[in-house]
Amino acid sequence: MRVFLALQLSEEMKKALIGTMHDMKQQGIKGNYVPMQNFHITLAFVGQTQMIDEIRQVMDSIPIEKSRLSFSDFGYTGDVFWIGVKGNQKIKKYVSDLRKRLKEKGIPCDDAKFEPHVTLIRQQKGKRPAGLAIPKADMTVTRVSLMKSEEKDGKRIYKEIYAVE
Repeated sequence: MRVFLALQLSEEMKKALIGTMHDMKQQGIKGNYVPMQNFHITLAFVGQTQMIDEIRQVMDSIPIEKSRLSFSDFGYTGDVFWIGVKGNQKIKKYVSDLRKRLKEKGIPCDDAKFEPHVTLIRQQKGKRPAGLAIPKADMTVTRVSLMKSEEKDGKRIYKEIYAVE
């Protein structure tokens, strides 16, 4: 099973991003737009694993502290266009602890520096978005999700299979 750990966005944040995507489409920006139901902030990407029970144990062992998140800026990584998320030290500490405990349990996960963001477009082509306003939305983080990632009819589908609050 292909899995990752994530923060799911509030409805307010999702709706704000849909407005931004509408503006991008009006500008003629091409690429694979991420569907609203797939918006999330990846905390740790695990990939293919059968160690679901062990991941759940790790999640249960680390409490998530309430904290506020809001959008900050836009950016690119290769042909991926994303919006940054202003987090706080509580989230960064949580991610550090989470990844450390996953590795201690023998569960491989990404080592990349945690840069909280939400992917908006994959395989973006042609001109880049310009003059976009940062959406005004925020949320309180209270929950972490273990997400299953599968492909159906050529599209990526994410489904929560476990969560801790």
